Amino acid sequence: MFPTLLGITVVVFAVMAAAPGGISAQSLIEGQSLEPEVKKAMEEYYNRRYGLDQPAPIQYLRWLNNISPIGFTLNADNEFENFGFKGSDLGQSFLYGRDVSDLLAERVPITLLLNVLSIPIIYLVSIVIGVYAATHRGKLFDTGTSVGMMALWSIPTMLAGVLLIGFFASEQYWHWFPTAGLSEREALDMTFLPHWSNWTDILLLFALMAVFVVLFSQLSVRLGQVWRTGLMAILGMGLGYLMGSAIAGDTSFATYLFLMVFVGLISGVIGFTQFTALRTATMGVMGLTLGVVLAFHWMQGEFVRGFLFDRLWHLVLPLLCFTYGGFAFLAKLTRTSVLENLQADYARTALAKGVSERDVLWQHVFRNSLIPLITVSATLLPSLLAGSVIIEAIFSIDGMGKLAVEAVQGRDREMVLSITLISGLLTLVSYIIADIFYALVDPRVSYD
Repeated sequence: MFPTLLGITVVVFAVMAAAPGGISAQSLIEGQSLEPEVKKAMEEYYNRRYGLDQPAPIQYLRWLNNISPIGFTLNADNEFENFGFKGSDLGQSFLYGRDVSDLLAERVPITLLLNVLSIPIIYLVSIVIGVYAATHRGKLFDTGTSVGMMALWSIPTMLAGVLLIGFFASEQYWHWFPTAGLSEREALDMTFLPHWSNWTDILLLFALMAVFVVLFSQLSVRLGQVWRTGLMAILGMGLGYLMGSAIAGDTSFATYLFLMVFVGLISGVIGFTQFTALRTATMGVMGLTLGVVLAFHWMQGEFVRGFLFDRLWHLVLPLLCFTYGGFAFLAKLTRTSVLENLQADYARTALAKGVSERDVLWQHVFRNSLIPLITVSATLLPSLLAGSVIIEAIFSIDGMGKLAVEAVQGRDREMVLSITLISGLLTLVSYIIADIFYALVDPRVSYD
């Protein structure tokens, strides 16, 4: 792990040093309109503080000495003195003039929050869809999800982010979500949880939510296929009409018709499917949405969304960008893995002995199917960290990804190397966790 981490930082440092202009005191102040005396003083300061006038290998060894808890201490003139235990120092950012450790302490938790929320969503969606598609091979759900997941996997993250902002955050279409950031400025002064000015509004909200969720869920289970398909199609057409009404400006008849047909068709297909969990969850969400809309329409008091609701509101679009590619790929992988194990000899033998299909699927087949998913999980966190560079830049989120872009553009060597160090460490830790899960899932794997 440690030689690999060291090699990663060597490669990144070599690339920065070999770039046109390299990393020098002159390149850091290039383009600034300064007096010759001031410019010379700044060059001397950068050379003395970071040793930028020394050869590249010496510069790297100085940086490595600074971040190591064991090494040479530096005196006031930035020269090596005694060798021994010392504190780690990530240095000072060229671009911000602040300690790198302070900047990372502000930005890293934001990126980790996005990744920690994304991973459970990716695995939950992919496992549910993949397992059901494998057990219903060749049917409508299997074919539809295969085409849909392939389409999602083919959409670049940058394009998806721009489209989500353009349609769901722009004032020209549906201004339902914020365009940037993780919270509004006024949300910092709000209470943590949402609250209402009177208790009747709270009772009304939860009563309508409970009634419509239970009602729609029961209709999903009890209605026949034709009736529930028609009901879902009608609800979808109503939702499409409301979406057309919510578009800013005058909405044409063609737009109304397209939205009603498109949303109604998707809802009708979900109502038609035999996938009870998906159908019930979708109708439950529809009932929940209808209850919330009616409750807010009839409320008399004032509603304050609070810091938590405001943060979740800002996270919706970024999380969609983070997750869609991951569960599109993992759903296909889960389907393939489960299907392969369902056709294995041990699964057929268990069925021949009288073991129920449910027990064979979840106690035998699913456990063996987790091995490829664990392999992919080792690369999932690194890919999410790489994707955060694009997504945080698109949504103007002040996380580690956006900080990395700014550091590279400003040739901030200390910041780039520190971000590389943290990203590499998180990546290698994810590999170790994957190795541990191999042993937990597969008894044949041992590290004795």
